[in-house]
Amino acid sequence: MADYHVPVLFNESIEALNIKPEGIYVDVTFGAGGHSRGILDKLTTGKLIAFDQDIDAYENLKSSKTIDIEDKRFVFFQSNFRYISNFLAYLNIDKVDGLLADLGISSHQIDDAERGFSYRFDKQLDMRMNQQQRLSAARLIAEYSEQELTVVFRKYGELDNAYKVARKIVETRTLNPIHTTGQLVEVVSDCFPKHKLNGFLSKIFQALRIEINQELQVLEALLLQTEHIIRKDGRLAILTYHSLEDRLVKNYIAKGNLEGISNKDFYGNELTSFEPFTRKPIVPEDAEIESNSRARSAKLRIGVKR
Repeated sequence: MADYHVPVLFNESIEALNIKPEGIYVDVTFGAGGHSRGILDKLTTGKLIAFDQDIDAYENLKSSKTIDIEDKRFVFFQSNFRYISNFLAYLNIDKVDGLLADLGISSHQIDDAERGFSYRFDKQLDMRMNQQQRLSAARLIAEYSEQELTVVFRKYGELDNAYKVARKIVETRTLNPIHTTGQLVEVVSDCFPKHKLNGFLSKIFQALRIEINQELQVLEALLLQTEHIIRKDGRLAILTYHSLEDRLVKNYIAKGNLEGISNKDFYGNELTSFEPFTRKPIVPEDAEIESNSRARSAKLRIGVKR
């Protein structure tokens, strides 16, 4: 499992779910199965439903010994978790006791050069979580207009000079197609100070990944379903890794909507489906960050269903 992905805030995430041995739980981001293994270890007659749209995660599940795929307490769906309500209905499950989502990209996806998620390798631009979908990073770079690229880099990368990056890409691709991560890095590098280049490249690649996989739209769809599928006193636990997704989770748990608009009843109580379990998000200790640098930006927010 450690070779594929190290689960972040493992103990805190499992504790957040307040697992009942006979309960029904969902891990919508299976990955290498680390969090799922932790949930299963606390179940007796309960059930765990896991989702992951990445075929590599399913192949790893079949070949690894982290979880027995034949375990009667375990059900795996190779699917995007935005369709969670449909799959629960298929299983005749009305409510679950807890839902866990780790929204970070897996170590396997980053470290597999062929997946094109990282600017550390000069490989084909890809970045698709679902490798069967049409839109890849290479296709996006080739087909999006200058205006569309500007929106992507400004909205999802929060780049002040998004227009400059978009224009440079469009000007370059008219002469030479941009097919690889290395080519993209070479094209955009002049748009940023050399001593801050890595930070800006991270934002470029983050923006492309979010757009390609519709990550924020998928998260929004999941959040809006949780009030219907989690039973009273059940738990919602979500790990985020950047401000865009964390803001959505924070707004939904605290305010009951994605915009963060305060709606109160006659007595001044927030009209929400969840009660924040902690006032502030749970973050990794220094020791965990030292052993797993990818945990550095993680935030765990927990909601208790009202």
